[in-house]
Amino acid sequence: MMKHSHQNIIDILNREKCSCVIESVNGEIYIGYDRGVTDLLSLLNNNQTILHGAFIADKVVGKGAAAIMILGSVGGIYADVISRQALQLIEDAGIDLEYRILTDNIINRAGTDICPIEKLCADCKTAQECLPHITDFVAKIK
Repeated sequence: MMKHSHQNIIDILNREKCSCVIESVNGEIYIGYDRGVTDLLSLLNNNQTILHGAFIADKVVGKGAAAIMILGSVGGIYADVISRQALQLIEDAGIDLEYRILTDNIINRAGTDICPIEKLCADCKTAQECLPHITDFVAKIK
């Protein structure tokens, strides 16, 4: 269905030293360089129209990133790496998805444990339930 229809966006993700690339419905391209979910959360809070219907290519999609993408009403997602929890949330939302690697959990930067946002959202059943956990975590690390 979606396979390779957005290959140029995936190529930018692979070429640039960025975390995600977003192509809005009007064809504008936004490149995110912040780590984690910071860029996505900022767009959701400040410029959600960019996300609505957009295609996103992202290096790592955990449950937190998936929740933000769902709440932003994105149209399609490509992930280099995606967690099983994120995959389930995206599939439940009916969003077109393509990924390269499926993993049980997203691991933290130190490689010592599960990503803190993935842990905080583990028991959440919906994207909406994840949002307060994500927002609180990002506020604490800033």
